[in-house]
Parts: sequence; structure tokens; C-alpha cells
Amino acid sequence: MSVQERKQRERADRERLIVATARELAEQQGWDAVTTRRLAERIEYSQPVLYSHFRGKREIIGAVALEGAAEMAAALRAATSAADGPRTRVTALARAYLDFAERNPAVYDAIFQLDGGLAFAKEDTPEPLKDAFAALLESLDEVAGDGVHPGLFTEVFWAALHGLATLTRAGRLPPVDAERRVELLVGRLAIV
Repeated sequence: MSVQERKQRERADRERLIVATARELAEQQGWDAVTTRRLAERIEYSQPVLYSHFRGKREIIGAVALEGAAEMAAALRAATSAADGPRTRVTALARAYLDFAERNPAVYDAIFQLDGGLAFAKEDTPEPLKDAFAALLESLDEVAGDGVHPGLFTEVFWAALHGLATLTRAGRLPPVDAERRVELLVGRLAIV
């Protein structure tokens, strides 16, 4: 391995450490606790080293969002791959989405609530975000209904899931009825 390859590997390792540490701190104490000073202390590097990887907290949030979007896409696909039939697939998709949001609140916020400097629904949308949407579309495409654009249907269904996740987490919806909400949402679709 050349010196340059070793330096690139070390740089990539430091970047992963910064993102993992930011994510861990955000999950434990919230995003307000994530500061460059605190990250530098936790990873035992100076702030200038941290800034050599990320220009600031916004870029760190973006990196966490991209990592989280990839994880969410994988979780959605894993949940739907074993499902038999459209209704079961959509139910599994909804449960997996809501479960991901509940288990990873800081990551979910990084993806959907915070400014990570990422473009959504544009030409320059990063691939992990496009892939997370594609993971939703794959299961919803077949249930969109006649004359309904599958992408538009996916956006509306996603918005419903996001609303359920956000309102439940904020204590606006009692968690005891979470499963009934999924059943109601999926049950109202015209799935054969």
C-alpha cells in the first residue's frame, strides 16, 4: 500500500469516526449537543482536523442523513422482501418506516427535519436519498391505482407515514394506537 493510499484510508476512517460520533451524540443528547468542539474532544482530534473533513455542523448533519437514508432503504427492502402480496408488502413497508423513525430519532431528524445542505426531489439529489424514495416506490408502485402516477402516490403515502412518525414522536398521537393507524392507512388503499 502506498503512502497516499494509506493517507486516504486514514482520512476515510477519521470521517467515519466523526459521523459515527456525531450520530451517537445526537441520539443520546439531541442535535443541539453536537458541536464541533464537543466532537473534536470525543474523537480526540483538534477542531482544525474536524474542519478539514466537514465545513461545519450542517455538513455533518448531511453526512448522517445520507448514511441514515441508506440504512432506511435497506430496512424497507428487507421488510418488504419477505412479504407475500401487495397488502402485506405495503403493511410491512409502513411498519418498517415507522420503526426506523422510532429507533433512530436523531438520524430521522437529520434526514427529514434538519438542514444538512442536501437537495431533495431535484436533479442533484444525492443517490442515498433517491434510493430511499425508490425503496418506498418499489412497494407502492403496484398499488397506486389506475390513472395515478406511482411517484405522486408514493409522495402522498410517504407524507402520511412521515406525519404519523412525527406526530407520534412529539406526543401528539398516542403510541398505543400505532398499529391501528397502519392498518387504517393500508386498509383504505384499493389493493386487490
